[in-house]
Amino acid sequence: MTVTTATLEAFSDAWNRHDIDALMSFMSEDCVFQTAAGPDACGARHSGTEAVRRAFAAAWQAVPDAQWINGRHFVSGDFGTSQWTFTGTAADGSRIETDGVDIFSFKDGKIALKNAFRKARPNLPAAK
Repeated sequence: MTVTTATLEAFSDAWNRHDIDALMSFMSEDCVFQTAAGPDACGARHSGTEAVRRAFAAAWQAVPDAQWINGRHFVSGDFGTSQWTFTGTAADGSRIETDGVDIFSFKDGKIALKNAFRKARPNLPAAK
């Protein structure tokens, strides 16, 4: 099994549906998710399916209307990237709109590493 740009498009679609089971079906058993922010140089590192599942779901808990739009995907062998714009509403009502990229490593047709990077931009005023 090989990861293709269509695989990354389907992975992105699962993020936008907030479908944790579909997301996890793309991940390897020994998967790692490195967040865009956190206490470490890598952000925060979540290893293994249960830790990654919890970290993925936390994105929707923090921003219930989270969406990753304008996706562009690239795959070359066991490496890939997805560029996107993250949008949503913060708890205080302000709007989030910022560009980012995921860098992926693949193993046996699954995502082994999802390493997220996102621009640091102040939130926009709440919609009226």
